[in-house]
Amino acid sequence: MSTVALPSNYQSDITPEYLHQLATRWGITIQPGDEEESYLLLLQSAEAIHRQIASSPDYLHPALSPTPSISPRTFWKPSAKANPLNAWSHRCDIRASHPTSTLLRGRKVAIKDHISVAGLPTTAGLPASFFAHPNGYPISPIDAPTVRRVLEASATIAGTATCEMYSASPLSSSAATGPVHNPWAQGFSAGGSSSGCGSLIGMNAVPAASTSPSSYGDRADLAIGGDQGGSIRIPASYNGIYGLKPTHGLIPYTGALSLSPMIDHLGPMAASLPDIAVLLQVLAGYDGIDARMTPETPLRHAVKDYPALLAQPPQRPLRIALIRESFSVAGLDPQVRDIVRNAAHAHFPSHGEATVSEIDIPMHAEGPAIWTAATRTPMGDYACAQSTPGYLSYGMPQLGTLRWPLDSAMYAAATAKNPSVVNLAFCGAYLREEVPGIERVVAKAHRKVFELRAAYDRALEEYDVLVTPTAGTVAGRNLGPECGVGERVRAAVGVVANTCPFNVSGHPALSVPCGFGVGEGGERLPVGMQIVGRRWEEEVVLRAAAVFERGRVVGCRL
Repeated sequence: MSTVALPSNYQSDITPEYLHQLATRWGITIQPGDEEESYLLLLQSAEAIHRQIASSPDYLHPALSPTPSISPRTFWKPSAKANPLNAWSHRCDIRASHPTSTLLRGRKVAIKDHISVAGLPTTAGLPASFFAHPNGYPISPIDAPTVRRVLEASATIAGTATCEMYSASPLSSSAATGPVHNPWAQGFSAGGSSSGCGSLIGMNAVPAASTSPSSYGDRADLAIGGDQGGSIRIPASYNGIYGLKPTHGLIPYTGALSLSPMIDHLGPMAASLPDIAVLLQVLAGYDGIDARMTPETPLRHAVKDYPALLAQPPQRPLRIALIRESFSVAGLDPQVRDIVRNAAHAHFPSHGEATVSEIDIPMHAEGPAIWTAATRTPMGDYACAQSTPGYLSYGMPQLGTLRWPLDSAMYAAATAKNPSVVNLAFCGAYLREEVPGIERVVAKAHRKVFELRAAYDRALEEYDVLVTPTAGTVAGRNLGPECGVGERVRAAVGVVANTCPFNVSGHPALSVPCGFGVGEGGERLPVGMQIVGRRWEEEVVLRAAAVFERGRVVGCRL
């Protein structure tokens, strides 16, 4: 430990009385004289250091500076008429002045509103009152690497997409601006927390004959979502599109709101597999900043050509394995169970390109508990209090004005919209204050993550991909202001049971449209199937999805 000397004229607010009060909390008595003076000096030194840093200018990392654009960056809030599904948060028209490739030329991209887009507000789905900022929502001074990469690929960023409060809901009723609607059935959930992304891309999946496209307002071609427990894959399932949670560390998370570094992922959402592949190619690769990336993360020049790999036919029949435990998780709707299982058995092998088996992975049933125990204690700190991890990281500068802990007004707003936020506060306090040895329990849960990963890896030694249902149900109705806490909590229970285990294990997982179920009012609503592959082998997951898609097209024709 090193100690910085105090300036000769330094005026400290720390008194000997405070030092003794602090020691008393742990039943310690500090002796007067040298002992007292020395510990007081150490505290005052810490005070001085942090005052110095707090008053110094911030540092804008050059790699995160705003990407030069054709015109000045402006934004606007779309009207209700132009945004009937409430999928857009803010609109813009940003194009790079000097793109480096044409991979996304002519494509409009939506960015989940927890990712930094320079010149635009960052809302994270929150009321403006949750920020101690004079102008309400803070404006981002940085472009996240994912934002820079899509601009450099000649895309147009058309706006930020509505997301759920703190990105902490699998449903679409918690955003400050109100519910996000499903394009297949307005008034129904678009899934969360990448709700706006799912709805905007889902507009492209709904057949034109079944609804009036003009009733949607403007849409996007591609979207970048975020996923900590299923927040890309659940909206993909509910909206009948593709959504990929990549291998942990393949796409940089720099510049996005963290829930817990171990489970933070950004990924592509699109209405077709080729679009998923090309957006993945654009987004992937080391950024030199994000410590979630590992020695296995490819450098930018070494990122795989996912579109070309997707186009290659399998060299041999793919070995597909359905995880039996995933078809009996709590809250799984029997119609979803049967649609996914029957579709997998019918469509994967229809061209002779795959074989299908069913296997047991008993630890999959423990996955949600491991995910929760490994992340719940610090989650409120990372998401709500914007705590920094112990390793070097670059936090979002604009979120320095987030207010925390909860006060009565924030509690009322969160209770009315997203009780999960209050749960983060209550659970974090309870676990730290009342559970003996909680840090040892969390550490054990982290070790259990390695055990869970190993269980999936063993299965993936014999099989190329694993299959589960994505969401446990089809989309339900959005929850209105009349719904109480209990109803909001019950609606979210079990939704991510099959998705969250792969956030901690780090395996790539893709939600694929696989059929339609019936909503509570007889509505025709999409069902998603999750395809999981070996870490760093997204191309195998994409190929398996292509095999399934070819079989499904033939099946639909028959």
